[in-house]
Amino acid sequence: MASVKWTAADLPDQSGRTIVVTGASSGIGLAAARELARAGARVVLAVRDPEKGQRVAAGIPGDTEVRPLDLASLASVRAFAAGWTGALDILVNNAGIMAVPEGRTVDGFELQIGTNHLGPFLLTGLLPAITDRVVTVSSQLHRRGRIDLDDLNWEHRSYNATGAYNASKLANVLFTLELQRRLTEAGSQVRAVTAHPGIARTSLGNQDRVSRTINRYLEWLFNDAGHGALPTLYAATQDVPGGSYIGPDGLGHLRGYPEIHQPSKGARDPQMARRLWDLSARLTGAGQAAQPDQHMTGPR
Repeated sequence: MASVKWTAADLPDQSGRTIVVTGASSGIGLAAARELARAGARVVLAVRDPEKGQRVAAGIPGDTEVRPLDLASLASVRAFAAGWTGALDILVNNAGIMAVPEGRTVDGFELQIGTNHLGPFLLTGLLPAITDRVVTVSSQLHRRGRIDLDDLNWEHRSYNATGAYNASKLANVLFTLELQRRLTEAGSQVRAVTAHPGIARTSLGNQDRVSRTINRYLEWLFNDAGHGALPTLYAATQDVPGGSYIGPDGLGHLRGYPEIHQPSKGARDPQMARRLWDLSARLTGAGQAAQPDQHMTGPR
């Protein structure tokens, strides 16, 4: 189900719609926010550094707003959700960190699983009345991910930064597919979709000398941030089935134009997805917020 060289120029009119994009002050998030605002949406940039967010928003033509959100803090996630009023059409869970040194969130979670999965998991559950869809940005590296539900926070294993990142991206896809199953069971028309950028030249991939060297000499293989944002934009605005996994159509799905792919076999394991969901709900204290029959029912 490939698109025909779909680009941001093909975005439908988004006037009257409200869209939250996390991590929208740089990279793919910024590119997506800019295009969505250009298409007429009211775009809320949910960012860790509001001052940077304001500087970025000043350069985006259209209707934008900046709100603080640190996904590495459950208190920040709860404060963002508690402060939300009015309609919310689309949530784009874009913010993330990649292959960082071992660290902990303020709540004691391993930094990457906490920021990339547990924070967005709680945010999605707490935001009321999402009416259209939830888009969560994953990675092709989810295919290499392995999740140890008995040691999600790497407390009993030797830490591996790349392994922890891959696991967090696998968690993104498992979460999306389980969310879609629960939405369907609840009779909701809201869709959960995941997207990946291929490999995009952003600051996320410049964490160390090796990554910077690869980016410098092999950049011709990769998407820039604008092209890397296309799968996210496609997932957010096109009529795709719930549970879709969208990425570039090029060689190795590293770059190109959006199309629907198949995620890994492990990501399509419903038993693992349910167990991860239940564990995530316990760790974040999500409670009823984790039940789509209480939230995100959308239009009937």
